[in-house]
Amino acid sequence: MKQDKKEEEATPQIIQVEETTSTNSLLRELMAREHLAEESVVVADYQSAGRGQIGNKWESERGRNLTFSLVIYPTHVPANRQFLISQIAALSVKETLESYTDELTVKWPNDVYWRDKKICGMLIENDLSGNQLFSSIIGIGINLNQLIFISDAPNPVSIFQITEEKVDREEVLNLFLTIFHEYYTYLKMGDIERIRTNYWYALYRREGFYPYVDKGGMFEAEIEAVELTGHLRLRTRTGESRRYAFKEVACVLPQGNL
Repeated sequence: MKQDKKEEEATPQIIQVEETTSTNSLLRELMAREHLAEESVVVADYQSAGRGQIGNKWESERGRNLTFSLVIYPTHVPANRQFLISQIAALSVKETLESYTDELTVKWPNDVYWRDKKICGMLIENDLSGNQLFSSIIGIGINLNQLIFISDAPNPVSIFQITEEKVDREEVLNLFLTIFHEYYTYLKMGDIERIRTNYWYALYRREGFYPYVDKGGMFEAEIEAVELTGHLRLRTRTGESRRYAFKEVACVLPQGNL
C-alpha cells in the first residue's frame, strides 16, 4: 500500500495531551480514525500505562520527562530491514541529548545510555504490507527532569541528575524531530551505510570484552557486528561467534544488574 502524493506532503501534526494510557496506543487510535501525515507526533505529560519492550513498564513522573510517539510510513523498507527504523530512532535521541551532556551511547538494540545508566527507552511497532513495511509507530520515553526513580528498574538516569539543570521538553522534542527528519531522509534516499556506520560507532561497549548472559549462563565477549536484520554477533574470548536476536542475550551491568 502506498500513500498518494497529497498525503505524503501533508503537514505533520503535534498532538499534545495531559494524560493517556500509552502514546503508542493513542496514536494508533487516531490513525484508525483519519490519516495522519508522516512524522506526526502524540506527546503526553503523563502515561498511566507506558509500555516498554516485551511488556516492561516505563516509569515517568508526570510533567517531568518527554514521552511521545511518532508515526512514519516507510513503505520503501523491506520487512527484513525494519531494524533500520530502530537505528535511526536511537541515533536521533542520542544526538539530540548530546546538546545537553556527553558520554551517550546506544545499547543494542535501541536504548540510549549515559555511561552505564539508561536515559531513554523505546517501543517500536511496525505494521507490514506484504514484504514491505507499511507504518511504524515509534514510542519514546526520555528521562529529562525527574529527580528520583522509585520503580525497580535497575539503572535509570535523567538529564537533570547528570547536569543539575532542568531542560525544556518542547525544545528537546523539536530538536529530536529535526534530527529524526534528517535520518529518515537518509533512509528514504537509500543511504543505509551512513546509518549503519553511525550506529556502529554509537554502540555501548563497542570495544572490549564484557560480561553477557544468555540461556546457557554468563560469558565474556566482544561485539563482532550488528547485522542488517538487527541480530547481534558476539565473539567470545575463545573466538567463538554467537548470533542473537533481541532478548536472547543481555549485557551484565555493574553490580550484576541486567
